[in-house]
Amino acid sequence: MQRDQDLASIAAFYRRVQWTALGVGLLWCLWLLAPILSPFVFAALLGWLGDPMVDRLERRMSRNSAVVLVFAVMILVLLLAVVLLVPLLEDQIMTLVDSLPGYRDWFVQTALPWIEQRTGLQILSWLDPDRLFQLIREHWQGAGGIAASVLGYVSRSGFALVAWLANIALLPVLTFFFLRDWDLIVGRVGALVPRDHYDTVRRLALEANEVLGGFLRGQLLVMLVLGILYALGLWLVGLKLGILIGLVAGLLTFVPYLGPASIILFGGIAALVQFGDWQHLAGVGIVFGVGQVVESFLLTPMLVGDRIGLHPMAVIFAVMAGGTLFGFLGMLLALPVAAVANVLLRYAQERYRHSRLYAGDTPAILLDAAPTPPGDDQDAG
Repeated sequence: MQRDQDLASIAAFYRRVQWTALGVGLLWCLWLLAPILSPFVFAALLGWLGDPMVDRLERRMSRNSAVVLVFAVMILVLLLAVVLLVPLLEDQIMTLVDSLPGYRDWFVQTALPWIEQRTGLQILSWLDPDRLFQLIREHWQGAGGIAASVLGYVSRSGFALVAWLANIALLPVLTFFFLRDWDLIVGRVGALVPRDHYDTVRRLALEANEVLGGFLRGQLLVMLVLGILYALGLWLVGLKLGILIGLVAGLLTFVPYLGPASIILFGGIAALVQFGDWQHLAGVGIVFGVGQVVESFLLTPMLVGDRIGLHPMAVIFAVMAGGTLFGFLGMLLALPVAAVANVLLRYAQERYRHSRLYAGDTPAILLDAAPTPPGDDQDAG
């Protein structure tokens, strides 16, 4: 009897080793293929977001017709955004380019002297052109290496631009196929799950799908509303770059505190350079305050809620780690992966709470009746 238990434990150990090796291998392949996976991942996200609408329409028409209709709506929304935003952003970028000399003069003539006066640091002396030229002459070899690196980057940027254009052209094609075959892909993946674990995997997949769907759809709406609110508010304050700063801040709201910080930093600098008075700086603060109130008490509770269950520090870490490991693809996948990981962590916590390691010799019925330790009523994230 003991020998059979030992053999079963050894077999279970080898199965865990095999699954671990498979997971490590998949992560390694993902890391190797990261440069070419961005359009596939983005298209898969679009297909996943659009699949519920296709499923609803499929009750009244064929799958292909529903896919064509949803895909056409996506294209129309994209074209509308391009028609409305591209001329506006082009004008804002031209304004930014024209304003750069003014920002440079403000930085050198106002900001740096103010910092030197209060810190005692002689920053301007380090920015003297003659001193910089002397440093370059003394370290010409290093400067030559930097110049070679810059030239190499410029030469590679042409290929990067071609790849970027190819990805854009490929995105609608991939999105259409993901929309059309999403249920087929899910079914084939489900067929590969070991039958002993199918019910558990299905439950976790449904939970992760609910968490991700609610969070991503809600977060996209929050980003859109806040971008419009910030842009309109800064434009009313009178900032020439208000629309650009507001839209960028809206896009950055998916990282906690980064969107509001960009409003304070960039909006404050723009107000000081353009007007140089406290009234317009206070106007930027009012826009920031209104945006925070609307987001905290209206948008996030209504559209997002607590669906993802991740602490803000966990979100920041996930985005930074994804960008460091996999670049843009990692940043794109950071929050979805973190949300799924949080679902798995909750399941692991549940299993641990019912394991022999946690319970010891305590009977399971007494363990279930025991009070929940502090903090366990919150999500694992």
